[in-house]
Amino acid sequence: MPLLSTWLAAATIAAPGAPSAAHPPIDPAAQEPPSCASTPVLLRASRIIVRPGEVLKDAAVLVVDGRIEKVAPGLAAPEGAEVIEGEVICAGFLDPWSSLGVTRDCVLDGRADAASRTADGFDPHGSAYTREEALAAGVVAVRAQGGTRSDLAGVGAWFSTGPGDKACGLVLVDDACVGARVGISERGKVDVFDRIDQVDKLVNKLRSGWDYSIDQTEYRHAMQEWREKIAKEEAKLEKDFKKAKKAREKAIEEAEEKDKEHKEKSYKEDKPPKPPKYDAEKEVLARLANGEMPLVVEMHRVAELREFLALTRGLDRLRIVIAGGTEAEAVAEELARRRIPVIVHPAPLGESRPDHLAAHDLALAASLAEAGVPVLLGSGGGAAARDLPLLATLAIGHGLDPEEAFAALTYRAARVLDVADCLGSVQAGRRADLLVLDGDPLAVTTRVRHVLVGGRVVVSPTNQNGK
Repeated sequence: MPLLSTWLAAATIAAPGAPSAAHPPIDPAAQEPPSCASTPVLLRASRIIVRPGEVLKDAAVLVVDGRIEKVAPGLAAPEGAEVIEGEVICAGFLDPWSSLGVTRDCVLDGRADAASRTADGFDPHGSAYTREEALAAGVVAVRAQGGTRSDLAGVGAWFSTGPGDKACGLVLVDDACVGARVGISERGKVDVFDRIDQVDKLVNKLRSGWDYSIDQTEYRHAMQEWREKIAKEEAKLEKDFKKAKKAREKAIEEAEEKDKEHKEKSYKEDKPPKPPKYDAEKEVLARLANGEMPLVVEMHRVAELREFLALTRGLDRLRIVIAGGTEAEAVAEELARRRIPVIVHPAPLGESRPDHLAAHDLALAASLAEAGVPVLLGSGGGAAARDLPLLATLAIGHGLDPEEAFAALTYRAARVLDVADCLGSVQAGRRADLLVLDGDPLAVTTRVRHVLVGGRVVVSPTNQNGK
């Protein structure tokens, strides 16, 4: 990575659509879906950061068919394998708060509900260049969210920044989380009572999902009981069939002898229980309430943070992630106790900042981490994922421990948002989205030398502006 001054120049001066020294172009020959990887790759380095706090020295990583096959010292290169050497190998960076790859209409959709799907708004063609920039900075995947103008923004998705003009292979997870927002002032101020009312409405929605989940569970139990009862009745009928047949024949004979009509006994089978009425939005809210995927809710001010934390104390399975959290330091103790992560956007803001960001502080990430709050770092919901390493550097410059920053961009982000089984660490079986660096991750003098996505080398010194 370049020096901080170069980062700043690239982030603020470079014309849209123009390559820069900080963000070199991707090799045009690699413009295929990352799933096409087939050539084995052996990566050797002085240090391999398996995950935060776990480092192997003088070791290698063998990549086969797009996945990490082995991580160990002394690995030999298979025949025909590409061999790459560097100082440090680590997992590619992850941006957990982005809109990269999503169409503008999807991002700004003000009619979204919990069931709206961000993956449906993915545009691989329109985002090709911004994905290239992100790759050159070492960002290999983003958690993107549409519906950002809605209180409930719908289901977010993980997208690869890898090259390709087809959605296949670039949509990594299409149901990563549900997004929401509270108290965001697009224009002017939002009254505190209105903000609290938004919190109440959001939590009521979440509770409706819990109630729907209970109804579904009760229906499943009722169906099971009904099936068991029917099975017993059928077994009894089968067992008593011959006896019942003889009794029926005898009853018919007696009726004929008396010149009377034989009336058959009617058999009335119990009706199955009636299922709850299907509701697409509540289906998603039920998954949230049961902890099947996290809720990423953007909120900033202490009033709504306190109200939200208070109202969700009974929803024990709900997995909350706060995005923004500008005034979260005031509730850091409870966030730490409940292990609620906060995605911080450590970007410099001017004096014309929105009202909900009035207390924005670049030291927030450090303060929350020191209080024991799990901290992630994100690019703030825009498409500029390329700036993520720069933002991490700024957070480090304002007190965040470099190890914490690295964890926030890799393993912790993957674990919090349910992609740790494929991203965020250098372990066998994981997807080979890897960086080869010439120094410590996030150091201002370190450069990204190689980037692998799905096992394909998509950035290398030979395609970084011809150097």
